[in-house]
Amino acid sequence: MASNLDTLVTVFGGSGFLGRSVVRALAKRDYRIRVAVRRPELAGHLQPLGRVGQIHSVQANLRYPASVAAAMRDSHVAINLVGILAEGGPQTFDAVQARGAGAIAAAANAAGARVVHVSAIGADENSLAGYARAKAAGEKAVLSAVPTATILRPSVVFGPEDQFTNRFAALATVSPVLPLIGGGVTKLQPVYVGDVATAVADAVDGKTRPGATYELGGPEVLTMREVIELILATIERRRMLASLPFGLAKLQALVLQFAPGPLKLTPDQVALLRYDNVVSETAKAAGLTLQGLGIVPDSLEAIAPQYLWRFRRTGQFAHKGE
Repeated sequence: MASNLDTLVTVFGGSGFLGRSVVRALAKRDYRIRVAVRRPELAGHLQPLGRVGQIHSVQANLRYPASVAAAMRDSHVAINLVGILAEGGPQTFDAVQARGAGAIAAAANAAGARVVHVSAIGADENSLAGYARAKAAGEKAVLSAVPTATILRPSVVFGPEDQFTNRFAALATVSPVLPLIGGGVTKLQPVYVGDVATAVADAVDGKTRPGATYELGGPEVLTMREVIELILATIERRRMLASLPFGLAKLQALVLQFAPGPLKLTPDQVALLRYDNVVSETAKAAGLTLQGLGIVPDSLEAIAPQYLWRFRRTGQFAHKGE
């Protein structure tokens, strides 16, 4: 029986938030890992996740198919984790999440490699959000090149380095008011980054159905208001929550898309919040979920205190929750 040490897995986007957890999960299962990123010199933090020589980084830019093909050389599995939350310069949704995904799948097909493609719940070619349309186009391109590819669609992913819970926690440290776009009624199913990484590793192990699309969500469906209230309770701060209609939020986003840090808000992100982001009943019925893979998901309430504690106020007023 072949050992996982004989299997080379190329992880595109392996140095990012989800990538770190995926590389760690693969390393624990003894795979050889090639991390394909735009700046390999910035991926050194991944080396301690495996044994000496188990993980190495190479340069690849999804906008240049030749570099993608070079990164796939002699690889047995390709994992695509590349995604952007906001466009900037040549890094557009279509370039990265649609054409880039297609380039990876084409290179994998040429190399005879399997593909695990991480997309997102809400991927829809008819969405008002460019992010979701590009995700749908990426899925289509991947399955066109490699019909047996596994598609994984997580809901909003949370964890120590996320740009979700950390963003709202940081915003709560500088603003007395937090906006609830669209009234905060949008439903989410936050999923822990470690659980998504386990699902990716399971797909590499061959535990997923060829050509199937899995939807990955946490154990609870929460409204945006409930998520923010949970974050505030975790960091022990009291803040006013103000409803912000979608129209007004879109106008504000025209300015805030240029803001730094947690203040940044793009019109596309506002559009995304018009849609619930939860696992479908169809996926549940078909067993195309974390639970269907035998993974018991961790809740936001259980995990968030392990890393959001640093946003808690210290000092004499801490007990007041200010």
